[in-house]
Amino acid sequence: MRTSIATVCLSGTLEEKMLACSKAGFDGIEIFEQDLLVSPMSPEEVRAMADRLGLGLDLFQPFRDFEGVTEAQLQANLHRAEAKFQLMNQLGMDLVLLCSNVATATIDNDELFIAQLRQLAELAAGYGVRIAYEALAWGKYVNTYQHSWRIVQGVDRPNFGLCLDSFHILSRGDDPAQIAQIPGEKIFFVQLADAPVLSMDILSWSRHYRLFPGQGGFALDEFMLHLVRSGYAGIVSLEIFNDVFRQSNVERTAIDGLRSLKWLQSQTTGLLAGSGQHSALELEALPGAQEATAFDFAEIRTEDPERVAGMLAQLGFAFKGQHRRKPVQLWASGEARIIINSQRSRGVEAAVSGFGVQVPDPGAGGARGTSLLATKVPRQQTHHEQELPGFLAPDETEVFFSSPANTRNWEREFLDAGEAAPETGNPAVDGIDHINLAQPWQCFDESVLFYSSVLNLEMMPGTEVPSPMGLVRSQVLRTADSCVRLALNIVPQGLEKAIERHHEYPEHVALRTGDIVQLARSARARGMEFLPVPANYYEDLAARFELDGQLLATLKELNLLYDRDEQGEFLHFYTKTLGNMFFEVVERRAGYDGYGAPNAPVRLAAQFESNRWSRN
Repeated sequence: MRTSIATVCLSGTLEEKMLACSKAGFDGIEIFEQDLLVSPMSPEEVRAMADRLGLGLDLFQPFRDFEGVTEAQLQANLHRAEAKFQLMNQLGMDLVLLCSNVATATIDNDELFIAQLRQLAELAAGYGVRIAYEALAWGKYVNTYQHSWRIVQGVDRPNFGLCLDSFHILSRGDDPAQIAQIPGEKIFFVQLADAPVLSMDILSWSRHYRLFPGQGGFALDEFMLHLVRSGYAGIVSLEIFNDVFRQSNVERTAIDGLRSLKWLQSQTTGLLAGSGQHSALELEALPGAQEATAFDFAEIRTEDPERVAGMLAQLGFAFKGQHRRKPVQLWASGEARIIINSQRSRGVEAAVSGFGVQVPDPGAGGARGTSLLATKVPRQQTHHEQELPGFLAPDETEVFFSSPANTRNWEREFLDAGEAAPETGNPAVDGIDHINLAQPWQCFDESVLFYSSVLNLEMMPGTEVPSPMGLVRSQVLRTADSCVRLALNIVPQGLEKAIERHHEYPEHVALRTGDIVQLARSARARGMEFLPVPANYYEDLAARFELDGQLLATLKELNLLYDRDEQGEFLHFYTKTLGNMFFEVVERRAGYDGYGAPNAPVRLAAQFESNRWSRN
């Protein structure tokens, strides 16, 4: 599939944008007129630079507010259009985007639209220019793709066709199925944009909240399926208006954009499988679409391993050994493995630095990550050490692929510490339930796409949680059977330095147990300090759930939190924060599948108070 991206998606100058698009691997770009107007490069220099970079100049955009006007305005519009066609000749471009009129149209008459647009098409033909007509969702008279297709049919000129934009179609709730009935050769250009599902006016939604495919709530794979059925064989491009993207690193955003198109192609091929439908777009499937079966390990980086080790010992973990050539420890309880890493940890009190997942074929997982343009972890191992394919997430978390066999191999790299003596009747952590990672504001959406595409995780509905530092946006991604769960929390813009100093948005590893009450008692007996929970919380808990008095007293005694839904119960506690991380211990009873979301504000407030007192 030939890929393109609009320069409006990216930060920087036109030259920087072109360099980033070429480096990422796009086939071409859309030139947004404003980017050209403010550029010191002449049109001829832009054309020459594109040739050097191997970039096609695919679309000049936008040309606005043409049809549905008075005769005097029409002549002015034709004069304006001719100047743009001459400019396009200088650029070596032959396709222009024409948006349906939103501002100057005063006459609602399809026959007039057709007659005026036919004049424009005939003028463009003299310059070798084709026109892609797009129905803007907020167009004054033409605002659906079905209407714009009727206009194109009426104009009936070989150089006049459609531009289909997924946002303008899906934001209105229009059914894209009729796209399959449009002849592919009359679709001149396709623009894709995802978006979160919001309730607001479409113009504001479009101008500020568009996202790359896979980062929002639109079913773009189904949109692509209808496009394939039309026989379309042209360019698929990204047109994303997003305030964050236009402030972020231009190279990272370009890579994120191309990753989204690679992911979408693969999702679409999955829908096509078995249908017998041929795709003229030549879609490519990604390798290794596997379901992770479990967390392999979580890694904590720290310059003082004894403090982290002490917390693990209090939770009942056993020391399994020291790596034979690295300053790295392995601790385990049940299927929960925690690695304490002191490499490159100067000044790091404690932080979640990475994790591994078990998959049927780690090599295929690594190939998938490479195909999705993920950055490989610069990890060195000797010839007799287990190789684990690993990639850096946008937040710099290291993510590794393993398998049960690989796990047994890398565990042997740790010098045998001997078996810890079992404690009779001592409840144990039996696995990692989920991992919670804080995301810088500028890479939240990038991280969502990275984890969902590289790890093949399903994105759940997002939530927002109030905290003393502001509203925290949270996004859960997980496997279908919930064996692997990630919770991503966005760090609000402007608070990064405060967070770095005071650890007010820490990350955590949640550990699973079958008897949290007894585990909490055992941990307390070993000196574990729990995050204190205010008495007000338990009074409210009693009012909401009418709990048994003995259970309520136990919860309060041990600083346990509680939640319940129609499926089951959830009990959990938090350790005190160390550096920028802490541990959570959870017990899921019956079919409870959530994360204790009503308790999150309590935890955030308690951590804020604890950190505030520790600083004073």
